[in-house]
Amino acid sequence: MKKDEIRRRVRAQKSMLTEYERRQAADDVFEQLEQLAAFIMSEHILMYHSLPDELSTHSFLDKWHGSKHFYLPRVNGVNLDILPYEQTSLQLGAFHIEEPQGDETVSIDDIEMVVVPAMAYDRQGNRVGRGKGYYDRLLADSKAIKIGVAYDCQLVDEIDTDSFDQPVDIVITQSRTYKIRKR
Repeated sequence: MKKDEIRRRVRAQKSMLTEYERRQAADDVFEQLEQLAAFIMSEHILMYHSLPDELSTHSFLDKWHGSKHFYLPRVNGVNLDILPYEQTSLQLGAFHIEEPQGDETVSIDDIEMVVVPAMAYDRQGNRVGRGKGYYDRLLADSKAIKIGVAYDCQLVDEIDTDSFDQPVDIVITQSRTYKIRKR
């Protein structure tokens, strides 16, 4: 399926979710994430600060902030910088996303796990983002385990991929965890 068609379809499906369904899905997904050996063993985790239409990361960040070292991306031109997460230092940045402030950037090489947002995933770990390629560029050289988190409605049968697309290693929806075999 073409990426633009996937974006339209998933956007429509997500808009029909109730607030209760959104909260329950986030709880279910992050409960599964917490059970993964990769999460238990990871100390330095790159998260995303969710937009209203994304699976919410806010409660998860609050819950684990004292136990794990979380980082958030900040748009810098066509790339993403990685900065430590501090709830009190977030400001509205590019694309109306709350981003960390400061100069204390971290290399992607220091990150052990990346929780990756997307518009959609397939069972092979392919993803459709919002179309700007920020995460594809960031993850191209990363050795970190990449975890996609999504509502069930964001899982599609197949995604047409391009050579620059970066897949994830695991996809978690509220009803299932998909561990992807290495290519």
